[in-house]
Amino acid sequence: DLPFIFDKFYRVKQKSRSHIAGTGLGLSIVKFIIESHGGKIDLESKEGKGTTIGFGLPIFQRDKV
Repeated sequence: DLPFIFDKFYRVKQKSRSHIAGTGLGLSIVKFIIESHGGKIDLESKEGKGTTIGFGLPIFQRDKV
């Protein structure tokens, strides 16, 4: 599932989560916004432990605007 997690309309195909509503757009929108600002997003997932999503954005410098 991880290679597709940022794809538009992607939803995890687990029966235990089929009751959760959504379109699968959230993370693709977040990735687009972060990358549009020159940032990066990544994730780490450990089965049975959970998933951590992190991101970084460049520091704003007034003289470069």
